[in-house]
Amino acid sequence: MAKKTYPLSRVYRLLEPGPVVLVTTAHKGKANIMTMSWLTMMEFEPPLVGCVLSGRNYSFDALRATKECVLNIPSVEMVKQVVGVGNCSGKKVDKFRKFKLTPLPASQVAAPLIAECYANLECRVADTRMVNKYNFFVLEVVKAWIDPSMKNPRTLHHQGKGVFMVAGDTIKLPSRMK
Repeated sequence: MAKKTYPLSRVYRLLEPGPVVLVTTAHKGKANIMTMSWLTMMEFEPPLVGCVLSGRNYSFDALRATKECVLNIPSVEMVKQVVGVGNCSGKKVDKFRKFKLTPLPASQVAAPLIAECYANLECRVADTRMVNKYNFFVLEVVKAWIDPSMKNPRTLHHQGKGVFMVAGDTIKLPSRMK
């Protein structure tokens, strides 16, 4: 089989890092939500997550100032809300109200959980050394929540320019990991 070159500007579509999340922040009395797909696990215990937020983003300023957020993991049933949240600015819109999402109080951070998401990870910024250069935050998950009534939720995986892959079938193979 002959291979052909692939545009470097599209490499991110091959390496999508994980499920799309809805990041909530709370700053100066205002809660906000942003859609984010650029994140990666960095450590297991304590759980560390690396993520990139655009410096032009309203949530970037809130996260930088408060050093805390919640990573809310939606299922495919929330796709319209996920895309809608990602296509407007929290400077001008109350996204909870506009997209009919329910804020719930978190236990360790000021940012709210989103009730409709199947999992919620309360986070504090653990490392800011790469923020100035790369807009890369290292978050420590300090509390995790899951909705046990949602069995095998299917997650969204952004591949760029409005294209999403939906997690589907799972397989289980032998593992020596504990």
